[in-house]
Amino acid sequence: MGILSFLNRSVTWWNGQTLGTQFFTWRHGERVGEDTQGNVFYRNRDDSRRWVVFNGEAEASRVDPDWHGWLHRTWDEPPTDRPLPHKPWEKPHQENLTGTPLAYAPRGSIRRVAPDEQRDYEPWTPE
Repeated sequence: MGILSFLNRSVTWWNGQTLGTQFFTWRHGERVGEDTQGNVFYRNRDDSRRWVVFNGEAEASRVDPDWHGWLHRTWDEPPTDRPLPHKPWEKPHQENLTGTPLAYAPRGSIRRVAPDEQRDYEPWTPE
């Protein structure tokens, strides 16, 4: 680990775990499993705390619904021990894309039209 990486981890929390979280996890954490995005889930020995170490940016919508329920104690068994049944019509989990170019834009939205093709505004020019 280089000095720049060390400094980055010591002062930022949004790029994975900080040094404090890494130390706490090393000292008290028991690895429970990993989701499809590479996020790793932990609990302490008496299961009074549960947490996730994100693989990359810390964004809560990147946690799969199965693991979200375990983190928030909706069910006691982690999805690695007791997988949840899924319906055939369920789509795969997708993180929140609001504010990105991949965000949903309904039909007729001006975001679906390239800026050079937008013709709904004509500037006034004096004659």
